Amino acid sequence: MRPRLHEHQGDLSRRAFLTKVTVGFSGVIGLLAGVPVLGYLLGPITRPVPQKWISLGPTNSFPIGETKLVKFTDDTSLPWSGLTELTALWARQQSAGVFDVWAVNCTHLGCPVNWLPQAQLFECPCHGGIFYSNGTVAAGPPPRPLYKHPVRVQNGMLQALTFPLPTD
Repeated sequence: MRPRLHEHQGDLSRRAFLTKVTVGFSGVIGLLAGVPVLGYLLGPITRPVPQKWISLGPTNSFPIGETKLVKFTDDTSLPWSGLTELTALWARQQSAGVFDVWAVNCTHLGCPVNWLPQAQLFECPCHGGIFYSNGTVAAGPPPRPLYKHPVRVQNGMLQALTFPLPTD
């Protein structure tokens, strides 16, 4: 049997060599481009969300026994959050100088809850969750009470500490 032309045992052909070089360079370029993209995509997951005290308004704007929706811009959210950075809290002065502030989100699936002043209840329109005026579960599928925010009063202003809602 005669050996074919350009076929040498143990030697790389020109085509095989160029194929290996091209695949190698493509891998290096893909790695160099992929690392920053992965960092951008996974960064928000690994970076802790800062907690921040926000001002909800003067304490005298919260009458005793009245639940009030307070809207604010969550500047701890990510730059690409869009409208989700516009959020709210429910605030109530239980007695003189005693405040409760709850997240506006239902603990079942995160839908925003409504306050029903005549019934003195929070209602989740998504799946019928009902909460008492102190945030505890009255009926429906919510597994726990509304999330309560720590509060403080400074210079006559009611403040609440923001935090990311648990995802469990």
